[in-house]
Amino acid sequence: MTRTSPTDLDQVRRIADAVLYEGYLLYPYRASARKNRSRWQFGVLGPPSAAPACFAEEPGMAMQCLLSVPDDAPGTAGVTLRLRFLQHQVRRVRRREEGGGHTDVAELTVDGTTVLSWDEAVEREIEAGPVPLTGPTDRVCSVAGGEETEPLTDASGAEAGRIVRRREPLTVRIRTDVTEDDGFVRLSVSVDNAHAGTAGDKESALRVSLIGTHLLLHAHGARFVSLREPPDEAAPAAARCVQRRCWPVLAGPKGATDTVMGAPIILYDHPEIAEQSAGDLFDSTEIDEILTLRVMTMTEEEKAEARATDPRAREIVDRCDATEPGDLHLLHGLLRDPHAPPDTPAARTASTGPDIDDTPWWDPAAGAAVPPESDSVPVAGVRVARGSLVRVRPTRRADAQDLFFAGRTARVTKVLRDVDGGVHVALVLVDDPAADLHDWYGRYFYFTPDELEPLPVAGSGQDAPDPSSSQKETSS
Repeated sequence: MTRTSPTDLDQVRRIADAVLYEGYLLYPYRASARKNRSRWQFGVLGPPSAAPACFAEEPGMAMQCLLSVPDDAPGTAGVTLRLRFLQHQVRRVRRREEGGGHTDVAELTVDGTTVLSWDEAVEREIEAGPVPLTGPTDRVCSVAGGEETEPLTDASGAEAGRIVRRREPLTVRIRTDVTEDDGFVRLSVSVDNAHAGTAGDKESALRVSLIGTHLLLHAHGARFVSLREPPDEAAPAAARCVQRRCWPVLAGPKGATDTVMGAPIILYDHPEIAEQSAGDLFDSTEIDEILTLRVMTMTEEEKAEARATDPRAREIVDRCDATEPGDLHLLHGLLRDPHAPPDTPAARTASTGPDIDDTPWWDPAAGAAVPPESDSVPVAGVRVARGSLVRVRPTRRADAQDLFFAGRTARVTKVLRDVDGGVHVALVLVDDPAADLHDWYGRYFYFTPDELEPLPVAGSGQDAPDPSSSQKETSS
């Protein structure tokens, strides 16, 4: 159902900020770490006239999204467009000399606090709107460069040095166009780095690039159509939308259709920040728990260097140091039933609730409630469990070996269930001389129940064993 209340853009910006800083800092968050010597992020729009030696990113990105416009509001409907990115900023530390001059240094320690020369970034947001849905627009925007100086003084108030931050000016071109398509409006948006100068090396190209570039589009008098799961009537038009380095998804609370985020990474509709996440880690596809644990294993010297590298790195280290065991346990996340209706208790069950076993998820004992060796599954009306004999009828052709298994007799060793509710039956071939060896070290072939035909237990004339009987543990 379509929401009528407007989406809170501050909530959407939380998601957008995760995109903005994706890859900004990489664990272990120190300037001397080899991986941080080559800065990279998604959504980098490099200067159009960069020399080949720069290895600069291409200067443009573009996306197309689909809107449904009421018949009575074609002239009043519009879209507010916001372009967000990071502007590169060089931070240089300068030591004050006895004669009053200043010298560039890699680091400077003042009263026990160390500051490093490092590259930073400044958040930028350009609002281009409202964009009408009646024709093309073309806008060139400038972002000023600049230089600021911050004095570094000791406890007595004497200047020990200074920090100089410098930014290059940027120029960006934003164009939009609209096309009617099968009763819907296709909105095209392109963003291009329009820097006029020529960059001669990689560092100079990065300084005039747009970094982490993404778009936020907010519709007025119209609603966006999901391109990932379009309604049947919009599916053909959605399939004709073309994306280039930018992928639009619905943003905001589930059900909202007034906001789209165009990101340089592919997301699902209505992306969310996990409620267990205490803050940003900026480390690509971040896994909060393992990265927090790794930060906690850093030496005090490494933590000091990370704090001196970047203010955001300092926040990460301080937050990880303050993490309590209970907070860390919450980072295990949630167990979700992907088949349950949304917003129901079954769809969102906490893994650390009072009714959940405290056994860690990585411990094999966590699955003891349904042991694969004694679990069973119905196949053609017969309960199949460990020791059951089946004939293999492969249908999926998932592996070339499936062709050789067709019609062969196999013995069930385990019945396993995955997190999506799927059932997989582990088998060894009866006429394989190494079957017992395979069973001993756990090398099995896996098939789904609909690929199996139950057979009578050898010599008994009975159906496959029921797991509730003593035969359920039978093995040959």
